[in-house]
Amino acid sequence: MLTSKQRSYLKSLSNQMQPIFQVGKGGIEETFINQVETALEARELIKLSVLETSPYSAREASDLLCKELGCEGVLAIGRKFVLYRKSKKNEKIELPK
Repeated sequence: MLTSKQRSYLKSLSNQMQPIFQVGKGGIEETFINQVETALEARELIKLSVLETSPYSAREASDLLCKELGCEGVLAIGRKFVLYRKSKKNEKIELPK
């Protein structure tokens, strides 16, 4: 569980990021989940967007992916959301205490 200080720090890091995945009308399938998991392991912090044709809102997609992958939803605004999960092999982000 992230503290408000850690969440704020991660939000500031994600401001300049571009979304690397889009949730479309196909929804969230197993291959999509695997791709997001790989990206989380490599980057720790990723931004995703939800297309208008998607059956999910940004919050719903974030909650579903967090449940499946064991990650933290940092932010969900409009059609974009940010996920964080500490990498097991190569930690890049040092969270404040």
